[in-house]
Amino acid sequence: MDGILPLWKPKGLTSHDCVIKIRKMFQTKKVGHTGTLDPDVEGVLPICIGKATKIVPFLTDTKKTYSAKLKLGVATDTEDASGNPIEEKSVEVMPEQQHIEDVMRQFIGEINQIPPMYSAVKVKGKRLYEYARENQYVERPVRRVRIDEIQLLSTPNEQEHSIAFRVVCSKGTYIRTLCVDIGKALGYPAHMLTLVREATGAFSNKNAVTFATIEEAILKKQEATLLYPIQMGLTHLDVWNVDSETAKKVLYGQKLPNNIQLRTDPFVIMHQNRVLAIYQSHEKQAGYIKPVRVFSR
Repeated sequence: MDGILPLWKPKGLTSHDCVIKIRKMFQTKKVGHTGTLDPDVEGVLPICIGKATKIVPFLTDTKKTYSAKLKLGVATDTEDASGNPIEEKSVEVMPEQQHIEDVMRQFIGEINQIPPMYSAVKVKGKRLYEYARENQYVERPVRRVRIDEIQLLSTPNEQEHSIAFRVVCSKGTYIRTLCVDIGKALGYPAHMLTLVREATGAFSNKNAVTFATIEEAILKKQEATLLYPIQMGLTHLDVWNVDSETAKKVLYGQKLPNNIQLRTDPFVIMHQNRVLAIYQSHEKQAGYIKPVRVFSR
């Protein structure tokens, strides 16, 4: 059984917890997730099964869409609602909506982020959350991320001092940190109240399935119908459709002359509507392309 399961991850489970459950439900060890979601976060978590596990890093490297809510007036050590307050400032009057929108627009494009201390980013062989739990402070690396879209979802909440917004961003973007940075730009300490991942690549809340749906499908022996083909996880990459002779060379993992013009590198090679491989430019031999992943018959 090969394909992509667009799981709607519930709150309370880690991404790895979901992988373990899917392994048992689909009775296979070849299962991998495509981008960690914190236990407190729910949303779209594409799960790759069987041969689809080969595209995990490529599906992970796609745009994400989130809906989030930030709270002004309080900063926490984890940058979200689960943490302990570390800074407070009274919000007498909420910033005007136009001002909030102007500030948010400043974050569109490529921006620098410093990941939270409570995160899985590695520094000197240890994850930042391990340092945080030991009350050790380490210098965190600045990361370059991209914000493609950001918009308010509703009128700012005067009673809760909260701001709900939607953001489309690159992989590796910390929405917790974005909430903190927006708060700073508005003149207040802030933290993230809630977060929902609405989409990853071609998968969204419109085609995601819950564990209850999966269990029902398994009882009917219809779980295979929940899986999407591998190419659905590669829609962000260009496609080169090849003839039968070239297809044989691709399946043998041969390097090929680079006589095509595509917008993405790596890219997908297909034959008769089937994904054969993912290729990229050969870094040592100019004018050639080489395989990154090959999908056997």
